[in-house]
Amino acid sequence: MKKVLIVHTGGTIAMTENQKTGAVSTTSIHPLKGEYDLIKQLAHTEESFLFDLPSPHITPNHMLQIGKHIQSKLQEKDFDGVVITHGTDTLEETAYFLDLFLQTSKPVVITGAMRSSNEIGSDGLYNLISAIRVATTDESAEKGILVVMNDEIHTAAYATKTATSNVATFKSPQYGPIGMLTRQTVYYYHKWISYEKHNIHSINKNVPLIKAYAGMDESFIQAIIDTSIDGMVIEGFGQGNLPPGIVAPIEHLIKKGIPVVLVSRSYKGVVQPTYNYPGGGKNLKELGVLFAKRLTGQKARIKLLMLLESNYPLESMEEQLES
Repeated sequence: MKKVLIVHTGGTIAMTENQKTGAVSTTSIHPLKGEYDLIKQLAHTEESFLFDLPSPHITPNHMLQIGKHIQSKLQEKDFDGVVITHGTDTLEETAYFLDLFLQTSKPVVITGAMRSSNEIGSDGLYNLISAIRVATTDESAEKGILVVMNDEIHTAAYATKTATSNVATFKSPQYGPIGMLTRQTVYYYHKWISYEKHNIHSINKNVPLIKAYAGMDESFIQAIIDTSIDGMVIEGFGQGNLPPGIVAPIEHLIKKGIPVVLVSRSYKGVVQPTYNYPGGGKNLKELGVLFAKRLTGQKARIKLLMLLESNYPLESMEEQLES
């Protein structure tokens, strides 16, 4: 039987619902603790209760702690795989951070729950069991961090939360899941072929993420610039276009050597320098804006943050973000 490290960080999967008020909150004892007899039928497990945080409280520094903890544990013992339990609101960001950070070919799976342990239709235990099954499947190796929920397997780069409360919330809108689970088997039908790792030791950079909107003017973006930032990610319109009123401060940032990364607020397609008007993609590209072609805003922020923390040369960031 294989050996799996389970790292708990909190989230709905570690919470219960107050039957009188309907409020969902943390408990003194992990609600899945009584289910370990079932889990032990799947693998030998060792658990780490690293945090007990709602996922909106998770920061990049917490993500780095998770990554360092897993690296340390993998060096101490010969685990066959790792499972992380996490709240769903920022699960995709932690997954992508770890995908860029962890130096291992072993299966690493992150999962969570949309319904707390005592709600009708609770999905926490099922998702945890599914995650362990994926982590103990040989074919799960060398695929980076995998997001497993609701019988689907997604890559960290493309998985995103698409619904506020539906148990089928995690999707990969651009490419779809790379695998699935049935009652008996774990299936893969896509192959993950590219890997990228960054060796960082701390998180100190300030990288805001902003979203373009109709009529956006210079005052909004200038207020953010005045906070002293190290980089910026903007979710633009369509193929990568912005209101003309914010072009000047963006150009000012670039001239100061501060990278500005553009993604689309649309969830399908890629940004590209097509339109040649003030704020159009071609205009922005000529100013030096970097186009992150396959990432959502939140993941482009994680990637830019890690590039900055690893002192990646500014002139080389374009290739890293646009490949």
